[in-house]
Amino acid sequence: MLEMRYQDLFNLVIICSLGFLAAMVDAIAGGGGLISLPALLMVGIPPHLALGTNKFAASVASFNSSLTFARSGKVHFPLVKWQIPFTLLGAFLGAWAVLKVSSEFLNKAVLFLILFVGVYTLFRKNLGMKNTFKGLNSSRIVVGCLFALILGFYDGFFGPGTGSFLIFSFIAFFGFDFVIASANSKVLNFSSNIASLLFFAWNGKIIYQYGIPMALFMILGSYVGTRLAIRRGAVLVKPLFVIMSLLVAAKIIYQYV
Repeated sequence: MLEMRYQDLFNLVIICSLGFLAAMVDAIAGGGGLISLPALLMVGIPPHLALGTNKFAASVASFNSSLTFARSGKVHFPLVKWQIPFTLLGAFLGAWAVLKVSSEFLNKAVLFLILFVGVYTLFRKNLGMKNTFKGLNSSRIVVGCLFALILGFYDGFFGPGTGSFLIFSFIAFFGFDFVIASANSKVLNFSSNIASLLFFAWNGKIIYQYGIPMALFMILGSYVGTRLAIRRGAVLVKPLFVIMSLLVAAKIIYQYV
């Protein structure tokens, strides 16, 4: 019994430490799931419970980083307020489609796209370094809602690299710098997380004895990451964004190719 308690404590230390690191990285450039989900699997939690527990902790952390970015004035609410409902709709449709559609084609398509995003950003030195946003009009709002719907669907259906795709879309389509793009993507990512979180909670797939402590450390990590992103700006966010995008691609190659 005592040995079991020591093992549980050791597991918590691993989960919370890596959860802190994951949330810090995720708040800056996305891709935190590459760290937090393996941490849960590492201590022997079954995959379906690890996914649910990770979604719970990550959702709490993404809410915190969204709030911190919003309070700093980095979230562009005139655009994001239109995108949130479409992100939610897309996430619900994606979660439904998981049961209906083969993911084989999507695996290969996402691998190509995430590699393109990472390499393109790496070689475009000025991309996302300055805010060149020129304002909103009806066509820009439609474009924003369309990619919010598509990426919400993708997050509900598959998931890896959603943060990278969101950040890249805000830069490529609207001219935001990396900090504002990251802030906007956090709000939308939190919205899409809600759909799958409700699914996992309804089906009892969350281990709260691990999820709650992990969430608390991820809140702290997301706060540190958000403050670093705001303070250091695109100089910090861009290289980390490229690294995380390429790591997501490596993960997809390892798992699915």
